[in-house]
Amino acid sequence: MANLNIGDQAPDFKLLNQDGESVSLSQYKGKKVIVYFYPKDDTPGCTSEACNFRDNYEYWQKQGYEVLGISPDNVASHKKFQDKYNLPFPLLSDVDKETIKAYGAWGLKKLYGREYEGLIRSTFLIDEDGKITETFMKVKTKEHTEQIIKKLIIN
Repeated sequence: MANLNIGDQAPDFKLLNQDGESVSLSQYKGKKVIVYFYPKDDTPGCTSEACNFRDNYEYWQKQGYEVLGISPDNVASHKKFQDKYNLPFPLLSDVDKETIKAYGAWGLKKLYGREYEGLIRSTFLIDEDGKITETFMKVKTKEHTEQIIKKLIIN
């Protein structure tokens, strides 16, 4: 599991979006990007988080950010999820979990006292040069935009 910090170069990736098109982080050079990792399409927490980004998408665009969601779900699942909730940003499929692991978003989790490996809900803000400017490893799904804004204002 990677341990990425503020100031580190964000690992590049090349993944398929909900339409089966190849998307890489390097395509966004010169732009700010929010890359968020979520466990599973169309589950309560993941839907809350995606809809929070959707509802605040115009705000992020005005701030100069692009939004990319990444999960281990396949392209067809992403397309269904995007269409169902009218998500205006790409959802990227990482079925082999290489990118998820490169960002440290895969690891040991606990649920009801049981330990298992799984996706750690996390978000990375990346600047125009591909450097990480903020990390969020404890995401509040229903108010994630507010959580990010609050941290940006404090720093």
